[in-house]
Amino acid sequence: MKNQIHNYDFLIVGAGLVGSLLALSLIKKKFKVKIIEKHHQILKDQRTLAINANSKDFLNQIGIWNKIKTQPEVINRIIIQDHLDNNQKLVFENREEPMGHVAYNYEIQEIVRSKLLKLKCMIGGINLNQDNIKANEIIVLNKSRYLFKKIIFATGKNANFSKGFSKKTFPTKHKSYVGFFSHSKNHQNIAYEIFTKNGPLAVLPAPSKKKNYSTFIFSTPEPYSILEQLKILEKNFQGSHGAIKLKKKIFEFSLNPHLTKTKLENIILLGDSLRSMHPVAGQGWNLGIKDIQTFCDLTDLYDFRSNHFDEIYYAKRQLESVAYLGMTSMINYVYDHPNFFNHFIIKTSFKALQKIKPLRNLFIKQAMGRGYIFV
Repeated sequence: MKNQIHNYDFLIVGAGLVGSLLALSLIKKKFKVKIIEKHHQILKDQRTLAINANSKDFLNQIGIWNKIKTQPEVINRIIIQDHLDNNQKLVFENREEPMGHVAYNYEIQEIVRSKLLKLKCMIGGINLNQDNIKANEIIVLNKSRYLFKKIIFATGKNANFSKGFSKKTFPTKHKSYVGFFSHSKNHQNIAYEIFTKNGPLAVLPAPSKKKNYSTFIFSTPEPYSILEQLKILEKNFQGSHGAIKLKKKIFEFSLNPHLTKTKLENIILLGDSLRSMHPVAGQGWNLGIKDIQTFCDLTDLYDFRSNHFDEIYYAKRQLESVAYLGMTSMINYVYDHPNFFNHFIIKTSFKALQKIKPLRNLFIKQAMGRGYIFV
């Protein structure tokens, strides 16, 4: 019928990993879902994902984890160091289970996209003005007319909202450089975060049978060539990783830390559309998984069409979003502005985590997504 209107529960805008995983989760709960994406094909994102224990459980529950082509690499230990004092070293590990895993982004995306296409719930090549997408109003997609009870935006950190949205930004001059390198020594399944004088440098074990392949993310306000990146890696990791051979392809990303709010009814923000942060904590994607879990849990408790559903969702995600944004912005600030007071804050924080066992355990649980500080 030419004028037929298709009634759905949810429209998800953005078929990146967070939006796609939410779609699968809601379909599993028997909701009618449509997801749209401006690209026809999956973008070949060669980056890895740092997947904490909670996110791994989630991927397992929805049937994704065991289908990943390249076996994710385990993170058994996390070491944090500070260039101000080489003796200040924090070592975090958990004897009950791994701290996390590292997997290739695009491999998970391919699995999820395949499932969505089989379910015939995804439409590619749709690029609508976000301000014109409204719940309970007719939306035309590929010449068909739809009504959606709720709109969910998972369009990433560069989402451009205007009407009815407020965006609090946390300015930074940093850019992130992401790449891979092979090395002669076994990485021992250890992840590192070193606060160099030029910015935080994280190195994670990348999926590899020989355990001689790693990925790095370096955040700094200064431009760096491939040769300069190699020198920084050699200076900090030649002792632990041996001879280093840097892959020529290095990806550069701008940072846009923010927290976005809306009071528009039946509009939900998810993942980096809701909040984006400096990658120093390595938790951005894992927070997106928690957004999904919170949203789905609430659909079991409340009618998603009720006036208070959105308020409850945002209230539950607000505290953790603000806490991580505040923490990462503060860490970034104290290292970017070296002075006696900031050095004192850094040294005191390291010593507290070294000596206060309950605080260390709390940090470990939170990093694994097992913490109960934010609910």
